[in-house]
Amino acid sequence: MSGLVFDEALANQLEVLYRSRDVLRRRRLVREALGARPGDRVLDVGCGPGFYLAELLEQVGPTGSVVGIDASPQTLALARRRTAGRGNVALHQADATALPVPDADFDAALSVQVLEYVADPAAALAELHRALRPGGRLVVWDVDWSTVSWHSSDPERMDRVLRAWDGHLAHPSLPRTLAAELRSAGFTNVRADGHTFATTELTPDAYGGAILPLIRQFVAGRAGIAEDEADRWMAEQHQLAERGRFFFACVQFCFTATRPG
Repeated sequence: MSGLVFDEALANQLEVLYRSRDVLRRRRLVREALGARPGDRVLDVGCGPGFYLAELLEQVGPTGSVVGIDASPQTLALARRRTAGRGNVALHQADATALPVPDADFDAALSVQVLEYVADPAAALAELHRALRPGGRLVVWDVDWSTVSWHSSDPERMDRVLRAWDGHLAHPSLPRTLAAELRSAGFTNVRADGHTFATTELTPDAYGGAILPLIRQFVAGRAGIAEDEADRWMAEQHQLAERGRFFFACVQFCFTATRPG
């Protein structure tokens, strides 16, 4: 499996995606689910460009702190710029299955659209469980990519494009097994809430519009999809949008859980 390469170019594309209307909505939902309070110590596994870190710093205040972990030095560089000048934030380059943090050190932890990329999500959940104090709260957010509903006048080509896109993930439908994995890792009070992200407009503010160029870039040259076919797929979506016929929807899942006290 060949996944996305989290280099500087992709880091900059993600920076744009994370400012979109739908991702702003997602961050609000995640923050509400996490419920960080003043004085909390919070861990963000797969912190990316640091948007959650900056927002959580406001929630935990000067008596709290946040720690961000990411495997990509390019996205960590963006996170460092975003949180520059704050003394109560620490950033580390590391894998989600080997967190460089002490046991039982955090009041809350989050991992947003990260575990679907991790080959061994059970190991990552075990690390999150270890890092949380007894009674600590966890939020894990991932997408079930099989829920994508995307209009096309060439559904066979659309199916092939989406199957090729699945190749950028370790687990395209991780939410189906995530509740069981959380319980196996020792978490309790496991809950899943599904949130639909749908749009009838091809706009970079909507999740479907924002990921369109990422998908085109990834699938070209993979799974029998040539560059020109990927271009035609993307062009068709713009043509449908011009005729008012664009439609995209997917379901993203927010899991909450607790390390037992």
